[in-house]
Amino acid sequence: MRVKTKEVNEYPWLVRPFFWNQKRKYGEVLIPGMVWGRVPKLFASVALLYGALDRNSSPLSPELRSLVTVRVSQINWCQFCVDINSATLAKRSGSLDKVEQLADWKHSDLFSDKEKVVLEYTEAVTYSDQQVTDDLVERLKKYFDDDGVVELTGLIAFQNLSSKFNSALDVPAQGFCQLPQDKLTGKT
Repeated sequence: MRVKTKEVNEYPWLVRPFFWNQKRKYGEVLIPGMVWGRVPKLFASVALLYGALDRNSSPLSPELRSLVTVRVSQINWCQFCVDINSATLAKRSGSLDKVEQLADWKHSDLFSDKEKVVLEYTEAVTYSDQQVTDDLVERLKKYFDDDGVVELTGLIAFQNLSSKFNSALDVPAQGFCQLPQDKLTGKT
């Protein structure tokens, strides 16, 4: 890692309840939280934004949100994000099948038409050499109203922020999804 974490008791009181919740939910404090926690105001802002995007009342289903976060993480080579988001996707979808086929989603019958247009949009937003076209947004609007498109775009942007942050600082995977690395990232 390019930035060191501190002992949990060395962080300000503001971030410790978040760490407690992470330990309760995941069995350990998440390394990115400890990195963001070095600057408590940033940590709190990122945590609040994530909470708003991953809420139960989102127009995006939990499984769809996980598909998006894993795909963005694969593109941005974020080992931690691929690891934790793949574990979440496997839990939400009920198997590892979509995790294993996500990098090659265009050629898989496992994904619905809705999921495929969302993944196409995800890649168009994430890859710097692609653009979002009016046609793509119109196809997306077959499944989402304007608020849903805004929420989807916000989720993609957030995951780009998160995965680029972690990738730049070389935050490692924490072993949440036990698959060979090439199956997680789609890279051989």
